[in-house]
Amino acid sequence: MSVIGLITARAGSKRIPDKNVRTLGGRPLICWTFESATEARSLDRVVLSTDCPYMAHLARQQGVEVPFLRPAELAGDHSSHDDVVRHAVEALEGVEWVVLLQPTSPFRSAGDIDAAVELARRTGDAVIGVAEAPAPLALMWQPSAAGTLRPLQSPDGTYIRSQDQPPVYYTNGALYVFSREQAVGGSILESRLRPYVMPADRSLDIDTLEDFDRAELRFGGVRRAA
Repeated sequence: MSVIGLITARAGSKRIPDKNVRTLGGRPLICWTFESATEARSLDRVVLSTDCPYMAHLARQQGVEVPFLRPAELAGDHSSHDDVVRHAVEALEGVEWVVLLQPTSPFRSAGDIDAAVELARRTGDAVIGVAEAPAPLALMWQPSAAGTLRPLQSPDGTYIRSQDQPPVYYTNGALYVFSREQAVGGSILESRLRPYVMPADRSLDIDTLEDFDRAELRFGGVRRAA
C-alpha cells in the first residue's frame, strides 16, 4: 500500500511571524520535520503542501517533494485543515494512507512515524499522536455559570481517587495517520481513532515564543529574559 507523509505549512502566522522557518537548534523549524519524515522507512513519498516558495525551496533541498503550491483560498487564517489535506490527496495519485505531519512538532522521530503507520495498517483505523495528560481528571475543575468551581470529572460531586482512574490523554499534534477514504470523506477526527502514545519530551507542539524557549533548551539554548 502506498503511504505518503504530508507536511502542511503555510506562510502566514499571527502569533509568531514566519514561525515555520524560525530558527530552532541552528536551522529552520520545518527542517526538523523534513528530517524525521525522510528518515521514516514506512513512507513511500514525503510531500509538502505550502503556499511559500522559500519553504518549498527548503523542502527540495532535503529530498521532500513539492508537486504544487497551495492555492490562496487554502492558506488563510480560517482555512480548514481537512480541506488542505483533501486538496493534497486528490492531487496525488496512488495514495492509500496519509501521515499528516505538522512542522510545529520538531521532536517527533522517524520511529514514531513508522510505529504509528504500522498500527494503522494493522488495525485499519486512523491513528493520532497523544501524550498522557499532566494531571488526572480528578484534579481538574471548571467554572460554573455562577462563577464557582465544580469538578470536571464528576459534576454530581462523586469523588474518584486518581489512582482508580484510567490514563487520560491529549492530542499532541505530532502525527495523524488515516486512509485516503478517511481523508476525502469528511473530518479526519470523525474517523474511528486509535492512540499512538508518545512521551512528553517528543510531544512539544510549538505555538508560542515560550514554546520556542522550551524547545531551545533541548539544544543548550538560553531562555529569553521575561
